[in-house]
Amino acid sequence: MKNIAVFTSGGDASGMNACIRAIVRAGLQKGLKVFGIYNGYEGMIEGKIVALDSSFVEHIIHRGGTVLKSARSKRFLTVDGRKQAYDQLKAKGIEGVIAIGGDGTFKGAAEFYKEHGIPFVGLPGTIDNDLFGTDITIGYDTAINTAMEAIDKVRDTASSHGRLFFVEVMGRDVGYIALGSGIASGAEDIFIPETHTDLEQVYENLKNCPQKDSYIIVVSEGDEAGNVKDISAAFKQAHPEYDIRFLVLGHLLRGGNPTAGDRILASRLGIEAVNALISDNHNVMIGWQKGNFSYTPLEKAVKHHIDINKELLDILKTLSY
Repeated sequence: MKNIAVFTSGGDASGMNACIRAIVRAGLQKGLKVFGIYNGYEGMIEGKIVALDSSFVEHIIHRGGTVLKSARSKRFLTVDGRKQAYDQLKAKGIEGVIAIGGDGTFKGAAEFYKEHGIPFVGLPGTIDNDLFGTDITIGYDTAINTAMEAIDKVRDTASSHGRLFFVEVMGRDVGYIALGSGIASGAEDIFIPETHTDLEQVYENLKNCPQKDSYIIVVSEGDEAGNVKDISAAFKQAHPEYDIRFLVLGHLLRGGNPTAGDRILASRLGIEAVNALISDNHNVMIGWQKGNFSYTPLEKAVKHHIDINKELLDILKTLSY
């Protein structure tokens, strides 16, 4: 294998640039020519493929987002679209591809290999931390630190006015961001898809708290009780004695300089992805489990719904009230 390519796909996550940097430099050191594909699968179809050198990645390890950009591609879902992408890769002599993204990215890669035989290695890049086959994903640590810092600031103003704040974070399908940032910021409660939300029970819990000057409840955007605006309105109607505000952090959680944890994780995974390609360990997602690399077939590296860590939930309950 002499020519490889890297691209980012799906939602951006801080640490993707650190991963691109590691892939480019590790590939060059092993005598490979490394190409970057702009705009994910859509760019692959359009031939937006350029050779990368060490200087291209010289000052990107600290930057959020992705220098290779990201985009959704409806055309790649079609046989004709994938054939166009294959023709573009072959024109550049590309023999292996590293895909940084989530389950949709990996499903596309698995289908592409079946049709055209170009091997892929996937790396988990998503702030949601919701992929099977890895304990942590690139971008998750930065996201929960960003949420924590925002909630800390909200706590200051909540304490000044004696308010109850509902703070919504990303997490349409899973509540890892809400759980992690909730514990780290000392939130009084979290609402997540994995647990049932009972607003009256929340009220009882708050009422039985020692006297506090503020209350913070972190809400995952996919919670069954609805969006944070509706939740805060319903709670205010039932309990008008509370001075209630809400805040949606939204895409703020995707951006910002990656933490040291995300930079190190992304660098390790990027180097290992290059090693996997040249050693014929193909069509796997490389993750990090129990302190070691893990290798999961791309077809199995999908979003998963597992029981949330009950120990972490217990920690939140013990320390919140």
